[in-house]
Amino acid sequence: MPASDNYKGAQQLSSATDTANALDFVVRMVMGQMATATVVKVLAVSNAGGVSAVGTVDVLPLVAQIDGAGNATPHAPIYGLPYMRLQGGTDAVILDPKVDDIGLAVFASRDISAVKATKAAANPGSFRQFSLSDGLYIGGFLNGVPTQYVRFYADGIQIVTPGDVAIQSGGAVTVEAPTVTITSPDIQLEGAVHVTGALTGDSTATFTGVVTGDGRSLTTHKHTGVTVGGGNTGGSIP
Repeated sequence: MPASDNYKGAQQLSSATDTANALDFVVRMVMGQMATATVVKVLAVSNAGGVSAVGTVDVLPLVAQIDGAGNATPHAPIYGLPYMRLQGGTDAVILDPKVDDIGLAVFASRDISAVKATKAAANPGSFRQFSLSDGLYIGGFLNGVPTQYVRFYADGIQIVTPGDVAIQSGGAVTVEAPTVTITSPDIQLEGAVHVTGALTGDSTATFTGVVTGDGRSLTTHKHTGVTVGGGNTGGSIP
């Protein structure tokens, strides 16, 4: 009879009772040497959010190795795993991993070192298979509460950051909404400002340059019908 489902990886009394059980034990030992996927913690990252090509991470597998007697042996770090970036051609979301992130490392069935070096089709770099040396990192598992994020939820989209937000465009930037509200103690606009609708102010306005309305300068316009004394002037003229 094959070994039971509670098989733990060590040789059992039943493993040598017949050929089937002995073969089952050998197969399980070989399978135990295959790296497939595991949870890892990031120890180092080659990039730090800059505009650059996708980098690599050094990681530590978090699931320890167990011998036949149940003794644990921690893993050694694995170096230089390429990490995943959401990218298509030259369009990308740059979100590099950070130290202490927890993610998933998956391991290729063949040696990928030649492909990593050339970024093109290549033969396996060696005859190794299912090796920890041929890992790829996918992040974002079991991590904590973020303080900087883009949030998609039922009522809309929220962008939160404790730092700066910079938008750079080589073309026009268009915002369409029923209402646009900007709340800030200091709003600075650089360049010409053109308003096509009504402009209403609820406070004072101060200008250092010339202010013109309907063809009349606020500082240099003249009035008609001026009479010396206490009378009011007439309407202003250009």
